[in-house]
Amino acid sequence: MAATSSTRLSVLDLAQVSHNETVRDGLLACVDLARCAEDHGFERVWYAEHHNMSRIASSATAVLIAHVAANTDTIRLGSGGVMLPNHSPLVIAEQFGMLAELHPGRIDLGLGRAPGTDQPTLRALRRDIYASDRFPHDVLELQAFLGDESAVDGVSAVPGRGTHVPLYILGSSLFGAQLAAELGLPYAFASHFAPVALHEALTLYRDRFKPSAQLAKPYSIAAVNVITAEDDAEAQAQFQYVRRARVRLLYRGPSGRLTDDEVESILDSGRASQVEEMTRFTGVGTPDQVLAYVKGFAADTGADEVMVVPQGATIATRYRSLDLLGQISQTAGNRATGD
Repeated sequence: MAATSSTRLSVLDLAQVSHNETVRDGLLACVDLARCAEDHGFERVWYAEHHNMSRIASSATAVLIAHVAANTDTIRLGSGGVMLPNHSPLVIAEQFGMLAELHPGRIDLGLGRAPGTDQPTLRALRRDIYASDRFPHDVLELQAFLGDESAVDGVSAVPGRGTHVPLYILGSSLFGAQLAAELGLPYAFASHFAPVALHEALTLYRDRFKPSAQLAKPYSIAAVNVITAEDDAEAQAQFQYVRRARVRLLYRGPSGRLTDDEVESILDSGRASQVEEMTRFTGVGTPDQVLAYVKGFAADTGADEVMVVPQGATIATRYRSLDLLGQISQTAGNRATGD
């Protein structure tokens, strides 16, 4: 059930670890956020594979999905995404096949081609530097392992075989859009941090889409940051916190860590263009304002589903942001349907 009558909403949870919070805090909060999304009728919650990032704890997506699935009832859960070149298709088929057997009808498998980390971590992952070149082939092999006929003679994914876990292609460029269209798979664009090619990629995907056994017509998801608060001033204050945190992540001072004055100097001087670009699609304000922004974003992009990424200084502010958006979206949906 969609969160509103016209705009399907879902959630990307980065399992963020904010200042003065622990990794355990961030992981436990994933259950609360998923329950909130479930209560408000969101479509799904996804978790992203990142490595060597001190503020993002969702590196082992399958493990996190298993924990959240065991503590929720109906909401779909998945990866947004598994970075397939970091893994063998068989292992991912077994992991997500197991999730599908334990939680039938609730598991998605979003797949990305990027490593989700930096060069030193790539070496620590023992990742083949050419693995991304095999991404289209590996997607097909994984799909076969989850289907009824393995693509590798004599090898079956157990669990996994016959589960038909739905695949989604993730991307922030035209490559993913072309691949999703060619394979007839849903496509999710990472516009919450890499928005440049959003409109071009979605148009290409729709224009070139070929129907498949999984999907008869194009289905696109676009991501957007949201910061919702009871009043606009509080939301704007949270947005400024997020901008400053991005500056600290992307830039280094002489001593390694930026001082508060250095952060403000970068923001005031216009040198933080990368931060401005990363936060281009961000709905900030009261619940009504953010819902209007999200619905306008959906109309502008033509996305079938908008995946919101709650942002804020703490677990509590991110939870409140999603809760407020969920409340207003349910109310708007009920008004539209007369319920």
